[in-house]
Amino acid sequence: MPIRLVLADVDGTLVTQDKVLTERSIEAVGKLRDAGILFAVTSGRPPRGMEMLVDPLHLTTPVAAFNGGLLVDRDMSVIEQHTISAELVAPIIGLLESFALSVWAYRGADWYVRDVNGPHVDHEADTVQFAPTVLDSYDGLRDGVAKIVGVSDDFDAVARAQEAAAERFGDRVSASCSQPYYLDVTHPEANKGCVARFLARRYEIPPEEIATIGDMPNDVLMFAHSGLSIAMGNAGREVQRAARRVTTSNDEDGFANAVERLILRDRPPGEGAPGQ
Repeated sequence: MPIRLVLADVDGTLVTQDKVLTERSIEAVGKLRDAGILFAVTSGRPPRGMEMLVDPLHLTTPVAAFNGGLLVDRDMSVIEQHTISAELVAPIIGLLESFALSVWAYRGADWYVRDVNGPHVDHEADTVQFAPTVLDSYDGLRDGVAKIVGVSDDFDAVARAQEAAAERFGDRVSASCSQPYYLDVTHPEANKGCVARFLARRYEIPPEEIATIGDMPNDVLMFAHSGLSIAMGNAGREVQRAARRVTTSNDEDGFANAVERLILRDRPPGEGAPGQ
C-alpha cells in the first residue's frame, strides 16, 4: 500500500544527538509534502519544546507533545489533552523518589523541577529552549498534570522504576522510557500508539498506509499501528527487532535516508495525496 502519512519521533530520530534539525531532514519533509504525504511529529517534549520545528518543516498536522498527552495545532492551541488523574500524581512522585530518581512535572506550557541543578536539567533546557519553574514542593500540584518524569543516570534504577510503576498503577498510567535516563509517566492514552491511531482517524488513513520512525522503546507502540515501521540505526537491538526496516543513525541523516530510500523510492510525485 502507498504511504500517505509519516509519523516521526523527534529526539534520536528527526534531530541529531546535538539536537540539530539538519538541512537534509528539512528537505526530506519537503519531498514528502511534494509527494502528497502528510508528515507529523510526536515526542515526550512539551509543546513549547517542539515549537521550533513548526516553521522549518511547514507542519500542518497536529503536534503530539508529551507522547500524545497534549495535541496542539501549529499555533500551539490545544486540540486534545489527556492528563494524569489528580489522585495518582502524589503516589507516582512518591514511587519515583523511592528509586532515588529526580522528579520533574509538566502542566500545560509549564515545566516544574525542585532542583534546578539536578541531573539533565541544563540539557533539557537547551533541548526545549526554555527554563523550568522551580518549586519547593509538589504538594499543591495535582490537577492538569500531563507528564511526570523520573530522571537518573542510574539506568537500572530507571528500569526498575518503570517496572514498579506498571505493577502498581497498571493500566491507569503509561510508563515508558523516552531515554535510558528518563522515565515518562503519562495518562494511559498518552502514548505514541494512540497518536498513530488519532492521526489515522483524523485523516481517514488506514494503519497500513502509515509509516512510523523512531529509536526508543516507547516508539515501538506506534510501530504496531503502521504498515511500515522504521528503526533508527542508533536504536537499541530490541527496537530494531520490532521494526520492519532499519535506517542509519540520527547523526548520519537516518531520517532523511529512510524517507528517500524506504518511503519515496519509485513513488511518482503527488501520488495518493490525502485531504488536509
